[in-house]
Amino acid sequence: MLTLASKLKRDDGVRGPRTSNPASDSTRRVSVRDKLLVKEVAELEANLPCTCKVNFPDPNKLHYFQLTVIPDEGYYQAGKFQFEIEVPDAYNMVPPKVKCLTRIWHPNITETGEICLSLLREHSIDGTGWAPTRTLKDVVWGLNSLFTDLLNFDDPLNIEAAEHHLRDK
Repeated sequence: MLTLASKLKRDDGVRGPRTSNPASDSTRRVSVRDKLLVKEVAELEANLPCTCKVNFPDPNKLHYFQLTVIPDEGYYQAGKFQFEIEVPDAYNMVPPKVKCLTRIWHPNITETGEICLSLLREHSIDGTGWAPTRTLKDVVWGLNSLFTDLLNFDDPLNIEAAEHHLRDK
């Protein structure tokens, strides 16, 4: 993480005054995302739920990381669930892309890893979807909550899992 921060500072010094070259504008957009991620990752690590751990396979790529959730209560207590989180170039205007890597029988997660979590929706009817004011911390806390208070059997993504729960808890 420190390596990326120092690289960003060094790149800003090398780039010098801003030009109107379209290629540099594209590079600048990525730099804005990376600068934002340096701040957000530091905040995330300071406010991580006790049931979660983050792992950055490459500390120079803050836009890709893995999250492990180990719920300490509820149906999924003591399970270990892996998520892959990728932050697109257009972040924070668009939400991160999240996939569950652990095969799970869950009403809000499909067996292929798709996740139903309103804050990950770019356009949400109820107003709870993604907004530029949201952060990675919100995403992690939301994923953690899928195993406790956001577990939703009434509006499932995985209908079979929800019906199974209604038949046999």
